[in-house]
Amino acid sequence: MYNLRVMKARVAIVHDWLNGMRGGEKVLECLLDIYPSADIFTLFYSPEKVSEKISSRKVTASYLNRLAPARRWYRHTLPLMPRAVESFDLSDYELVISSSHCVAKGAIPAPDATHISYVHTPMRYIWDQYPLYFGDMRGPKKWLISRTATRLRIWDSASAARVDRFAANSNFVAWRIRSYYRREAAVIHPPVDTDFFTPGDGEKEDYFLAVTALVPYKRVDLLVDVFNRTGDPLIIVGTGPQRKALRRRARKNIRFESGLPREVLRERFRRARAFVYAGVEDFGIVFAESLACGTPVLAPGRGGVTDIVSSGKTGILVREDGPDAFAAAVEEMRGSSFNPEKLRAESLRFSPERFIQAFPSLAGSIP
Repeated sequence: MYNLRVMKARVAIVHDWLNGMRGGEKVLECLLDIYPSADIFTLFYSPEKVSEKISSRKVTASYLNRLAPARRWYRHTLPLMPRAVESFDLSDYELVISSSHCVAKGAIPAPDATHISYVHTPMRYIWDQYPLYFGDMRGPKKWLISRTATRLRIWDSASAARVDRFAANSNFVAWRIRSYYRREAAVIHPPVDTDFFTPGDGEKEDYFLAVTALVPYKRVDLLVDVFNRTGDPLIIVGTGPQRKALRRRARKNIRFESGLPREVLRERFRRARAFVYAGVEDFGIVFAESLACGTPVLAPGRGGVTDIVSSGKTGILVREDGPDAFAAAVEEMRGSSFNPEKLRAESLRFSPERFIQAFPSLAGSIP
């Protein structure tokens, strides 16, 4: 049951940035279903790149959004983001919800307000993924980035005190919140569009599928090396700064695609022999989308995927690092058989209805 006082409270939702529709924006849409009168605050805002459900709300963007270069190169403004998120005037709101994978959790609520932070991940750029993002830096640039990262870590840890209750999208992220912020977090898995992602009528085809951003921590380079070795057909759907280098590295059995309509992407999921992923994800909505389409998952047995995939039941989780173990798992998957209906049934644990039922209980009673 929803607490009526909570549901009638003035609600502000602070979201890092709104310049596309990814997993975090799907969570935001569900939050807007729960709190239909909520106002949105965000660092950067491109209304044409988000859904009507989001753009039809009152959205307040930070002063950084007025700088055209910052809107385009927003990641380069990371050192400026803490002050920008602190500049939001949230004094009129009784409930503040931060949807945070960067600095949103550092927003400053009114003293008597309740602040719930739904954490997709603690800032990966400055914590566990720092070596992947900045490990190759040299000279003065390395020194500058190191000093900036240190200041951001201090701010990130200190600003956790502004949060009354934490929620994490996976047990893995809850563990990281405990490690970095020394706080406990309820685990509420993010919503997956299980009404759209459904099994098809066609037969499976002889290809593996990866859908991912082409950035270092996703470890697409490992996938390319493995499938170069095995020769199995692999379709990689995604864009990112590593795209050109990966295409040069890949052999003819590996195909790159991007900009697919949702219906075409769904068909790729439905027909694939398996979905493959080589990185460690915070949660990984794409894993649940694959199961919803009746397709098993092959991934490392670490991170958020362990909340979604059961090895041998809904996919294969690789227990060892490196291309040898992953190549062996590809061969094992090639000879395995999974029941699409059972995979689909497992995905329903992550339906939007489950999220909408679970989240309001975090607010408790508004002071």
